[in-house]
Amino acid sequence: MALDPNERPKQPIAKFESMLKTDDVYFFDSEDFEDIIHHYLNNGKVSLAKKAIKIGLHQHPDSIELKLLNIEVLVFENNLDVAEQMLDQLQLLDSSNEEIYIQRANIYSKKDNHEAAVALLEKALELSNNNLDIYSLLGMEYLFMDDFELAKKNFMQCVCFDPHDYSSLYNVVYCFEFLEDYDGAIHFLNDYLEQNPYSQVAWHQLGKQYMIKELLEEALAAFDFAIISDDEFIGAYFEKGKVLEKMGRYNEAITNYETTIKIEDPTSHAYLRMGKCHEKLHNDDLAKYYYYQTVHEDPLLDKGWIAITEFYCRKNNHERALYYINKAINIDGENPLYWKKCAAIHQALENLDEADFAYKQTVDLGNYEVDTWLNWAAVVKTNCDLQSAIQILIQGFEFYPDEAFIPYRISGLYNLQGDQLNAEKYLVIALRLDRAKMSLLKREFPKFYRSYRAQNIISGNQNASE
Repeated sequence: MALDPNERPKQPIAKFESMLKTDDVYFFDSEDFEDIIHHYLNNGKVSLAKKAIKIGLHQHPDSIELKLLNIEVLVFENNLDVAEQMLDQLQLLDSSNEEIYIQRANIYSKKDNHEAAVALLEKALELSNNNLDIYSLLGMEYLFMDDFELAKKNFMQCVCFDPHDYSSLYNVVYCFEFLEDYDGAIHFLNDYLEQNPYSQVAWHQLGKQYMIKELLEEALAAFDFAIISDDEFIGAYFEKGKVLEKMGRYNEAITNYETTIKIEDPTSHAYLRMGKCHEKLHNDDLAKYYYYQTVHEDPLLDKGWIAITEFYCRKNNHERALYYINKAINIDGENPLYWKKCAAIHQALENLDEADFAYKQTVDLGNYEVDTWLNWAAVVKTNCDLQSAIQILIQGFEFYPDEAFIPYRISGLYNLQGDQLNAEKYLVIALRLDRAKMSLLKREFPKFYRSYRAQNIISGNQNASE
């Protein structure tokens, strides 16, 4: 039994949901169906949107707008062939409808044909009356094409028409950052703030640009203005804390991090920053407390485990440091810097086989820093494997052919192996690169350094250079 019209919900969405709970069928204008469908799509309730589309098309089978919403859902669900067929039919009925071109552009975009998508969106723009959604879509297509200048231009159009379109504002700043045009971003944001002086988002973004340029006083002022615009803006307090840290004002930084925790639930990142500030202030117990709070809040935040690791390394408590670096590696075993830290800890504990393995992982994962090769070779040498140490250093020398420390060590190791020919060869190479670093040979391989053959090469090389 149908409800009396006066008893039915007045709002279309409430009325529609009431209808779904009963066997009654209510009539809606096609515009009401459009509002209902947009509401569900905007809130991610696609199944309810599809129900509304089905009922709407049953009541209004000739509604082009409802058919276009149906096509939008089909594109979203990757039913592209069906969507294209329906667009072909609609275009015969209304070839000047901008939404047809927009949906065709979406299909091409999904097929990674972004040039075609741009051409269709440009056509849609010709047919529309400055549809801001089209500028936004064009901006995204240009981002896909890595054309950040044109992407920026289109997102700027969105911001120009709607200063509160913060999504487009973020995208404009992102384009400036990708182009490394930080001065351009600062100029744009300052112009924007001339017209919108209480935009906390713009002040926040301006502060971040000043931070990139190490203009700390300017960054601090920008974050203060963001907080004045919105005294519960957590991001501004957090970034202000980071600026104060860089300025060495650790107590003030802690106060700002504490504010973020008071406004909303604590975050692991705030605890981590507070721990680092307390460590700078030599409040070791508080530093340790906040580091542990960091990993308690987010056990998967590897930076928290690394912070604890480094804390214990600085205290020369390598046994504890080893426990926590393994926690970090369990979370991100592909991070070469974690393996490098693990190798250094094993090296300090004289766990030579474990250090050797960790350095190998470090290199396999792409860390080729000069000290990685030198320290790895030192571990292998201490483990009495001279040949492997030599091969490690030769490999490192390929990456750093101008680093004299490496051939000096290779020379000394070949001498220990009894291979005088290669020892002398690499000593000559090292001397040609940098005689001043010869002290390494004297310190680490004193017997070889004092030998007649080495001194003859050293003096001969000196005479040749003179």
